[in-house]
Amino acid sequence: MVRVGIAGIGFMGKTHFEAYRQVDGAQVAAIFTRDPKKLEGDWTGVRGNFGGSGGVVDLAGVQKYQDLDAMLADPEIDLIDLCLPSHLHRKITLQALDAGKHVLVEKPIALTVEDADAMIEAAERAGKLLMVAQVLRFWPEFAAIKDLLESGEYGALRGAHFKRVISRPDWSGDDWFADPEKTGGAVVDLHIHDTDFVQYLFGPPAAVWSTGSLSSRGQVDYLVTEYQYPGRNVCVSAQGGAVAQKGIEFEHGFDVYFERAMLKHNSSTTPALEVYTEEGGKHELAPRIKDAFAEQLRTAVEGVAAGRLPEAIAARSARDSLRTVLAEAQSVKTGQPVSLEGG
Repeated sequence: MVRVGIAGIGFMGKTHFEAYRQVDGAQVAAIFTRDPKKLEGDWTGVRGNFGGSGGVVDLAGVQKYQDLDAMLADPEIDLIDLCLPSHLHRKITLQALDAGKHVLVEKPIALTVEDADAMIEAAERAGKLLMVAQVLRFWPEFAAIKDLLESGEYGALRGAHFKRVISRPDWSGDDWFADPEKTGGAVVDLHIHDTDFVQYLFGPPAAVWSTGSLSSRGQVDYLVTEYQYPGRNVCVSAQGGAVAQKGIEFEHGFDVYFERAMLKHNSSTTPALEVYTEEGGKHELAPRIKDAFAEQLRTAVEGVAAGRLPEAIAARSARDSLRTVLAEAQSVKTGQPVSLEGG
């Protein structure tokens, strides 16, 4: 049994807590939060850009910590699931690794490549697993693209265009989401989902060329990126940002073009995964994965149990995705493509 301590009971901590119930071989042994109400199981104030509130939770059998250091020192915990604000990821990951724990950190891995590198190096020194929860790799409709790419059922993938927009976040405790110094802004906190998935499909791009708009703070709050893969005969782009209105708090989707089929999905307008074939037919494809969060956490738990780093959630891959989105923000601000070769 892999015993998990969840650090942070916000929207993502709540989501992970619920998903662990579906993971055989995992037990949420402890939680950390500074909020007394949450420690008592009152999570009604927890919300995010999809799903409902946290409700009232039965925490029987779960150790409750208001002191993070105490939870990190708990010898009964094998894995720290880090769901605290992004600007804290480096500090707390290093503390957890130093305490002898494996770590699963919610995306983004960090806010700078330097911090990500320090975290990876610390995990290697400690001999512990450092994993990053880039959940889109497990999202049912998106994972189906990867499956079809690897199977070759519809031939080579020629084009892929992704979309992800949300309304401006206002659900976090103390409104830390509104501070780009704590989140990295919409590019690092939101758009990284699709950049990471593009990398999952094709590997790191040679360069990115992005256009976009800036917030009043000078942060990129919306962008469109072309990912350049010279010699690969593929066209890939993604758009994303916090520019939607409250009527559509969250929307994601894609159009993907294989040689012999097109895949279409949009969470608002085309919630099923539609496949259009070269014969003129259309059908809905039932994805292999049922619950993205449970599948992601199952991958982490199985990795800890086996003592083997799962490639799909390896920290180094997440580090490369962070490097790419930071280059995208640079491209928006300079109006020029940014090379990613050699790094």
